[in-house]
Amino acid sequence: MSRFVLVTGGAGYIGSHTFISLLENGFTPVIVDDFRNADERVLNGLQQISGKSILCEKVDVCNASSLAIVFQKYSFTGVIHFAAHKAVGESVAKPLDYYQNNLLGLINVLKCMLQFGVKQFVFSSSCTVYGEPQGLHEVDENTPKSFPNSPYGYTKWMGEQIIEDTFRANPELKLMSLRYFNPVGAHASGLIGEFPIGKPNNLLPYITSTAIGRQAKLTVFGNDYATPDGTCIRDYIHVMDLADAHVKALQFLQENELSAVEIINIGTGKGSSVLEIIAAFETNCEMKLNWEFGPRRPGDVTEIYANASKAEKVLGWKAKHTIADAVKDAWRWEKYYECLS
Repeated sequence: MSRFVLVTGGAGYIGSHTFISLLENGFTPVIVDDFRNADERVLNGLQQISGKSILCEKVDVCNASSLAIVFQKYSFTGVIHFAAHKAVGESVAKPLDYYQNNLLGLINVLKCMLQFGVKQFVFSSSCTVYGEPQGLHEVDENTPKSFPNSPYGYTKWMGEQIIEDTFRANPELKLMSLRYFNPVGAHASGLIGEFPIGKPNNLLPYITSTAIGRQAKLTVFGNDYATPDGTCIRDYIHVMDLADAHVKALQFLQENELSAVEIINIGTGKGSSVLEIIAAFETNCEMKLNWEFGPRRPGDVTEIYANASKAEKVLGWKAKHTIADAVKDAWRWEKYYECLS
């Protein structure tokens, strides 16, 4: 059987780490990325880590004809679909860009799968589909989806619906949506991580870029939330744990004889506040950060973390890395990135 796996958005943060995990598990990943939100230097890092040539096609998944050429070139055993715009705040400011890019890209990938007979598909979904959980903060897969707080969240919400409807019309497919929480950290080598494109939108890159001096000051968006320290609480999961979850998902689809459409949370099961992450960085990296409180950011949910028991039961997957691991790996990557710059 073919071991080629299409990784759309594979030069991005989560995609590049999943690329390494796929290689380590005997797959041959092929990156499709147009590098709008990625840095081509990541390919050098992947090559240094793996010691192998990197298969990469510079293609926009929103370009259906170019994407079809990639499917013609390789005989894919499965697809892991990351390619999407991903910043909550930016999606509020640019909703049409998010709807066009995230939904059209997904539709094009699914159409190519049907055209070329590829049956196994893993979708990069998000806990944003739960919106602001009503009366609870720990969510499992049976927690009702509610109206997301941002256009980004809506693209994941609608993406899952597109996948479910596609399965109803094509029941031979094997499809899985991974609703993951907040990726942090970097590869332990420090050779790949989250490349900053402009001002960081995510907390830990914002912390490390402030510590290195690229950002003058870290702004904590809001201190009046209904949480113990007034800051938002999230389930922060190490990116390598998340990468391994995608491989486990693909392996499950390959080994499961029955066609299916599945939804699985990928998180640690524990929430940490913004101030707790700052404290973890300062303690483990022995640095004091320059930070201040600012106003709330549009689209942010107060508190949410995963019940990840289904992932352990179905996929045999459980998060292994700690917050301390994540901040140290992220700081190692930040220092390496500074040398690249």
